[in-house]
Amino acid sequence: MTVERLFEIIFEDSDLLVLNKPAGLVCHPTKTDAYSSLISRARLHLGPDSHPQLVNRLDRETSGVTLIAKTADAARELRKIWESRQVEKEYLAIVHGHVLETSGMVDAPLGKDQQSRVAIKDCVRADGAPARTEFWVARRLRKPEATSQSSEVKPSLSRTARTAVGLRDFSVLRIRLHTGRKHQVRIHLAHIGHPIVGDKLYGGDEDLYLALVENRLTPEQQRRLLLPNQALHAATVRFHWRNRPVEFCCEPETWFREFVSSPKNCPIRQVREC
Repeated sequence: MTVERLFEIIFEDSDLLVLNKPAGLVCHPTKTDAYSSLISRARLHLGPDSHPQLVNRLDRETSGVTLIAKTADAARELRKIWESRQVEKEYLAIVHGHVLETSGMVDAPLGKDQQSRVAIKDCVRADGAPARTEFWVARRLRKPEATSQSSEVKPSLSRTARTAVGLRDFSVLRIRLHTGRKHQVRIHLAHIGHPIVGDKLYGGDEDLYLALVENRLTPEQQRRLLLPNQALHAATVRFHWRNRPVEFCCEPETWFREFVSSPKNCPIRQVREC
């Protein structure tokens, strides 16, 4: 297997390997297959005597910038930077519905969802840990119903997601994290009525997530999800390291870009003409 098939390299030097993690790939091994996780693929790339260490982690279905330290010293330095919250992280997301505000801040504490059948699921709760997510609307889309989703509307969707017959609304958001809680972006966007497209856990029907992990996701469920993975991409990471500013960026995968740029989209200014 070639390096290009292992992963996309954004940057590499003697201390650091920065990758564009593909959606659908876990960061840590869950199987014996050497290609089943990002860190095991990094070992293949770096050699049998290597000891790569993940600096940041992304959910399995989230793509984007992931840092791997090649040395113990680099890992310690970078983790101190992360722990001191000196890192600026920006994401791109496609969400259901038209987000009416051009920008906003979701300030809502997060904690365990005790009502959920999914052990890893969190939710907004008053006694949770502080969490703040800032967003800007990059684009609003309107897509024909036949190419977007079935007529069933998930109950968690906001009223802006429930459009005229035959059309569905979506927004592309730029997101900046001010805290780094588990599933923060996904929970906060669902909390304001705009869940991420393809999110199986926070999209309104958690049985989609259970079906995925139990390997029983049906073609109809896949069609309802619209996309093969949740439309969340870690686009940019910025911080100061060794007395200089560094920035790593990467583009979303093809399926993400095609959903946004498809000729079947109806830009908002042309909605009445579509």
